[in-house]
Amino acid sequence: MYKKILSLIFFATPILTFAQEQSVSDIIDEKFKAYTGWFVDIIFYAIPFTDTVQIPWVLIVLLGGAIYFTLTFRFAQFTLFGTSLKVVAGKYDELDETGAPDVHPPADNLTVVDGDLPETIKVEGHHGEVSHFQALTAALSATVGLGNIAGVAVALSIGGPGATFWMILAGLLGMASKFAECTLGVKYRDVDKNGTVYGGPMYYLTKGLKEKGMGGFGKVLAVFFAIMVIGGSFGGGNMFQANQASAQFIKLFGLTNDNAGLFFGIAMAVIVAVVIIGGIKRIASVTEKIVPFMAVIYVGAALVIIVLDYKLVPQAFKLIFDGAFTGAGIAGGFIGVIIQGFRRGTFSNEAGVGSAAIAHSAVRTKFPASEGIVALLEPFVDTVLICTMTALVLVITNIKGGFFEYGVEVKQGVEITANAFDSVIPHFSIVLTIAVILFAFSTMISWSYYGMQGWKFLFGKGKVTDLVYKLLFLSFVIIGASISLGAVINFSDAMIFAMVVPNMIGVVILSPKIKEELARYLSAIKQDKK
Repeated sequence: MYKKILSLIFFATPILTFAQEQSVSDIIDEKFKAYTGWFVDIIFYAIPFTDTVQIPWVLIVLLGGAIYFTLTFRFAQFTLFGTSLKVVAGKYDELDETGAPDVHPPADNLTVVDGDLPETIKVEGHHGEVSHFQALTAALSATVGLGNIAGVAVALSIGGPGATFWMILAGLLGMASKFAECTLGVKYRDVDKNGTVYGGPMYYLTKGLKEKGMGGFGKVLAVFFAIMVIGGSFGGGNMFQANQASAQFIKLFGLTNDNAGLFFGIAMAVIVAVVIIGGIKRIASVTEKIVPFMAVIYVGAALVIIVLDYKLVPQAFKLIFDGAFTGAGIAGGFIGVIIQGFRRGTFSNEAGVGSAAIAHSAVRTKFPASEGIVALLEPFVDTVLICTMTALVLVITNIKGGFFEYGVEVKQGVEITANAFDSVIPHFSIVLTIAVILFAFSTMISWSYYGMQGWKFLFGKGKVTDLVYKLLFLSFVIIGASISLGAVINFSDAMIFAMVVPNMIGVVILSPKIKEELARYLSAIKQDKK
């Protein structure tokens, strides 16, 4: 299988070399925009609220859903935060071995797996493929990425320091959305006779809505979601990541060879291939090492800067809070951070999109709510922690160095962030480049899994269908690193955020099921403590 993948990659080399010419990229961009621009316009259509403030309808849906889940589950992001840390640490792993005391009896029409019933398998052994921590890091690897480094700089350049306040608030609200969708992801997942897990919105939309007597509607929503997640995996979860990592690598080392992007793409594709062929278990084993490493290095450097310039911290916070409640601050918070973040990874936790539910579905647990509780940590780590650290560094260093002007949008956010870190920690831009490549790599391998699940849902589960998707995905890694993207990325971003529509509909309708699962898990914890 490795030989087949590598042969396809190198077979595509002459084609992609031709496609590197700028004129070809421009032609592709122009033609693609002509055929797909209408879809992008629909998804990101902005509703005017005032003469200066326009908010895309999809953003209203995301924030509205986050507020709804926050209230429905009684501020779960705060009340369950301590429990989530304990679950990740393995405090309640024994519950997954003993099972729940109130396991529902199996229906008469359930198939037999290896001479046993699936519902009793849940009691007798682990049901899933990865641990809570691995599922968390696999999902985090898809959200923690270039937006945390580059996107925050873009957001602050538009909205000023006050944008940081709204970023944090949006992250806290998103924690409730993640809890809800990831609980459903585990509850309605499928497990085959080999123990392989298939989960995500495709499954809770079909199975969950069927329970509500809306089977046909759920099937339509699930198919639409699957198509969108496949497109998003090729674009924003792949080509954009490869493109930005390639550009940063070429710039750092001053490469002038016209084929530099192509060769970088081939190398990246080979590395990605080695990981994604192994499925979610190998992806999780890689991400559980990469994600903590990246977070510690990046956040550690940010803390060094904050400590060294501690005298400027009060002034930085004053700028953040003062700016948050001025006209410019609010425009920056909602327009600069949330809009730019959703479209370019600034606010990259994907809460409400439904993608993370795919990764979390593979967890070893018999309590769906246990993984929903774990998942609520994602927006906290991604947005409240990492994005806020970046913002503080930018505000503090900008007080001293004036790297960019607030209110004037910057185009190269990575450069601004690199200059900010370099101003305090010389040559940190080298480390930052490594971080960009690792961020891109981890995002690609996780999104390959997301897209694969959508692909299997549409085209069936088998070795041939798997191989076709993986070959396509690896080809797009090379293409993304080799040519300019333009309208292709706009379209793929639109596909990712189109996932919000079916996902939010399903999660809101199935909210009572989430409440039941939460009560069941908390009851099991209470009994376990006795």
